[in-house]
Amino acid sequence: MIKLDIINEVVNRTGITKTKAEQAVESVFETMKKALSEGDRIELRGFGIFTVRPRKTGIGRNPRTGAEVAIPPGKAVRFKPGKELQTLQ
Repeated sequence: MIKLDIINEVVNRTGITKTKAEQAVESVFETMKKALSEGDRIELRGFGIFTVRPRKTGIGRNPRTGAEVAIPPGKAVRFKPGKELQTLQ
């Protein structure tokens, strides 16, 4: 599923115009990006939790050449699914 599929689903379920649905979906994603960039936690009940955690520095290997590659420190977004999402069949 891509962003356009989400927009089309919002249009089908709500009956609003496609441009308004696109603005709504885009604003939700932008708000989530901003919150994560500030280090905030996003909790969507029944869906899951998005958090930002520091990523370790270290040395990795290029699988093709076997050469060592330095892994810089950084941050990574983690997702923990909620109970309802885990029980999907």
